[in-house]
Amino acid sequence: MIEEPATGAVHPLWSGQHALWALGFRPFYILAALLAVLFIPLWLAHYLGWAGASTHITLGWHVHEMVFGFAIAVVVGFLLTAGRAWTGLQTPYGAHLAGLALVWVAARVAMLTAPAWLAAGIDLLFLPMAAWSMYRVLHRAGNKRNMFLIVLLGLLTVANAAFHGAGMGILPIGQVAPIHAAILLIVLIEAVIGGRVIPMFTDNMAPGAKSLVLPRNDKIALAVVVAAVAGWVFGAPGPLAAGLAFLACCATALRLAGWKPQRTLRFPLLWILHLSYAWICAGFLLLALAALGIGTASTAFHALTVGSMAGLIMGMMTRTTLGHTGRKMVAGKAETAMYVLIQAGAFLRVGAGMAPLAWRAGLLIAAGACWSMSFALFLLVYAPYLWRARVDGKEG
Repeated sequence: MIEEPATGAVHPLWSGQHALWALGFRPFYILAALLAVLFIPLWLAHYLGWAGASTHITLGWHVHEMVFGFAIAVVVGFLLTAGRAWTGLQTPYGAHLAGLALVWVAARVAMLTAPAWLAAGIDLLFLPMAAWSMYRVLHRAGNKRNMFLIVLLGLLTVANAAFHGAGMGILPIGQVAPIHAAILLIVLIEAVIGGRVIPMFTDNMAPGAKSLVLPRNDKIALAVVVAAVAGWVFGAPGPLAAGLAFLACCATALRLAGWKPQRTLRFPLLWILHLSYAWICAGFLLLALAALGIGTASTAFHALTVGSMAGLIMGMMTRTTLGHTGRKMVAGKAETAMYVLIQAGAFLRVGAGMAPLAWRAGLLIAAGACWSMSFALFLLVYAPYLWRARVDGKEG
């Protein structure tokens, strides 16, 4: 039995020795979940006309905060945690980690309250600071295999700058295009990291799974995904963009099939990863249709964000928290409820984009409720784990 330690040193939150600042996943998982719980109801209240008009709470604010606030917080928290495992070197902790978290919080406040130029200045600090911290660790360790992540973080910074430039009228583009680019870059991170860990997790937990992983085929599949991402971002003609997106859907589906998802049904910690990864296939299929004028790009991108991105985020946040706080790698009723809620939210949100207009508001409210309840449950169960020291007494 693993229980909470009965005694132990207790440090104040403002101390760099507090358990919250021990490793990157701790503060950023809590902050991302808080944003998820609060910002979706806030956006829906304004979108549905239940709240007064706001110069800050706009469609641009909503899409930006869900990508560069919520998703990027989890990406950075995960990478700072994985970076230490990959290299054996310390990633930011203590006061350094607290400083990164403070910049992230300041950016969220600025995006809600400050003039556009000031919000942009603060918001554009976070990703370069996090990327530099990660680069230093990988460089010291000679870890070239994961340097592509620094490139992707750099491209995400460019997309963020383009979003702010468009909002201030500096760039002659809409704000949605940089957000689409950022979402697809995060999907690319999911495709690479997911391909490394999902088959391994499946083989370790599901008896007799024996995932089929063919490095050459994986490289081809990733190349197709990169081509589809580039086609959409750089505005390829409709038929070409549709063809590339459809190929990415098929390549991703074939890759996932080799990981034996049918073997995961008894293991919530596994099926949430497989089901969420499957949303990448759905998202690319919907993008292919949207490129041909069938359906909307918004619906496709919500499949990629709510279904794939948020699903994988919830699956990885619970898994990494259990593992890195010294707990048993088992999903109970609370975890299963989180997974079911986030997937229900994805189906409802994609359905809202396809349903008759009269149904849209109800489906959006139901999707938002499932989303917020999922992350609220995560905070209720997992915030104490993240706030306290590891139960096994180890570092991290």
